[in-house]
Amino acid sequence: MKAVQQGFTLIEVMIVVAIIGILAAIAYPSYDEYVKRGNRTEGQAFLSDVAARQERYFAQNNVYVTAIADIAKLGLSSPTRSATSKYTLAIAKVADDGGYTLTANNQFNDAKCATLTLDALGVRGSSGSRSDNNDCWR
Repeated sequence: MKAVQQGFTLIEVMIVVAIIGILAAIAYPSYDEYVKRGNRTEGQAFLSDVAARQERYFAQNNVYVTAIADIAKLGLSSPTRSATSKYTLAIAKVADDGGYTLTANNQFNDAKCATLTLDALGVRGSSGSRSDNNDCWR
């Protein structure tokens, strides 16, 4: 009578581990980029909300808020942070920006799109290692 093999050999287990490692090495960078892109959506929504509040304030007062010390006048629940604190807000008056420039600085180590900007003219911008601004705003 032949002995019946039970279990797996070491070679079979090592092949499965290697396959899982290869799949993880391919999947993790894609997953990480997907999560960062989702976080960027929060920054975009935050800037759009602040811009809408700026326009409402301008309609009532004929002036934009251009100093971070006056940001409470816009009625934000958290004046300098987004809803989940993934972005911090900076506001300034820059030449030819239409009245204000909003800057959202990320707090989750996204080097490709480190900051997102939006000015009173609706011009979107970004800074970071990614060369295409459209990638940061999609």
